[in-house]
Amino acid sequence: MAKIEDFNFNGKKAIVRVDFNVPLDENGNITDDTRIRGALPTLKKILADGGSLILMSHMGKPKGKINTKLSLSQIREAVAKALGTDVKFAPDCAKASEAAKDLKPGEVLLLENLRFYPEEEGKPVGIEKTDPAYDEAKKAMKESQKEFAKTLANYADVYVNDAFGTAHRRHASTAVIADYFDQDHKMLGFLMEKEVKAVDNILKDIKRPFTAIMGGSKVSTKIGIIENLMDKVDNLILCGGMTYTFAKAMGGNIGKSICETDKLDLALDIMKKAKEKGVNLVLGTDCVAADDFNNNANTQICSVMNIPEGWEGLDAGPESIKAFREVIVPAKTILWNGPAGVFEFDNFTAGSRAIAEAIVEATKNGAFSLVGGGDSVACVNKFGVADSVSYVSTGGGALLEAIEGKTLPGVAAVEEK
Repeated sequence: MAKIEDFNFNGKKAIVRVDFNVPLDENGNITDDTRIRGALPTLKKILADGGSLILMSHMGKPKGKINTKLSLSQIREAVAKALGTDVKFAPDCAKASEAAKDLKPGEVLLLENLRFYPEEEGKPVGIEKTDPAYDEAKKAMKESQKEFAKTLANYADVYVNDAFGTAHRRHASTAVIADYFDQDHKMLGFLMEKEVKAVDNILKDIKRPFTAIMGGSKVSTKIGIIENLMDKVDNLILCGGMTYTFAKAMGGNIGKSICETDKLDLALDIMKKAKEKGVNLVLGTDCVAADDFNNNANTQICSVMNIPEGWEGLDAGPESIKAFREVIVPAKTILWNGPAGVFEFDNFTAGSRAIAEAIVEATKNGAFSLVGGGDSVACVNKFGVADSVSYVSTGGGALLEAIEGKTLPGVAAVEEK
C-alpha cells in the first residue's frame, strides 16, 4: 500500500472515495459540512501536486434507483467553494469515462450518487432473501458489482479511500475497486489514516485508566462493542436510554421510560460479566424525569429505580453526573459513543454536557479522548468543545465495528497485497 504523504500525484488522475453524505434541508442546502471539510487535506494535496480529482460518494439510501432529492449535484457548489476551484459534474457515475479522460491537472470532477446503481451496494433488487432464486441473483449481482467497480477504476490512475464512514461496507467504491489497482497505486487518505490511528490508540495503545462511555437508547445496538470493551476498559459508563433497561432488570419502577423489555436478561448478564472481569460498571442512579416528551415538560429529579407512573427519564440526574465525572476526569484513555439524555432538547442537555466537559478536562490533563457516533459528535459540536478533545470520528457504524474488533473491508482492501 502506498502512503498518501509520500505519493506524487503530478499528472495523475486520482479517483477518491469520499463520504459526502451530508445532511440537507428541505431546499437542498447543507446543514453540516463537517464531512466535506474532513476530506479537504487529501483533496488539496492531490491538486497541489498537479493531479486531477474524480470524487465519488453516496448520499442517503436510494436503494439502486435515481432519486433527485439525493443527487450530489446539490452539493457541487459547496464542494467547489471548499476546494477553491470549479467542480465539474457527471450526471451518471457509470458513464463518465469521457469527462474523466478530458480532466486536466488541477481540475475536479464530481460523480453522481453511486447508490443510484444497485451494483454499488451489491444487493439484488426486487427479490426477497426467502425467494429460492435469491442466491443465484446474489451471485449475478456480485459479478455486476465487479464490472461496476472496474468501470469506476478505469477513470483513474490512482485510488484513494478517504471515506471512513463507509469503510465497514464491502461496496464497489469502498473495497471492490481496490482490486483493480496495484499496491503502488492505492492508498488511504489523510482522514482515513487519522481514523485508523485513533482506533489503534483506543484498542492497542491504551494508557490507563481507560474509561468508555456508552450512551444511547438501546443496549441491544451496543452489545458487540460493550462485550469487546469489557476486556480492555477499567471503567464502563452506560447511560442514556439504556439506563432504564438496566433499572427495570434490577426490579425498578421506570414509569414510561424507554426500555427494551426483551433485553432484561442481557442487562443482568452485562452486570455479571463486568463484575467477573473487574470492570467498574457505572450506571445512572438518578435522572431528570419529565411528564411528557418535549422540551417544556414538567420535570423532577428522581431515582431511576422509582420513576412515577406517567413520567419518563430524559436526562442523567446530579448524582449520576457526579459519578460519571469521578471516572472520566482521572482517565488517560477515553471513548465516548452516545449521549446521556435527550440532548436535542435544551432542557435535557445537562448529563451530556457534563460528560463532554469532563472529557475536555481529562484531555487537558493528557488523556487521549475519542468521540464517535453521530449523536456524540453532535453533542461536542453543540457544546462548542469539538476542538478540545483529541479526536472526533466521522464514522458511526464503521467506528463501532472497528472497536468491536471487526476487520473493515474498506481498509483491508487497500492494505492487502
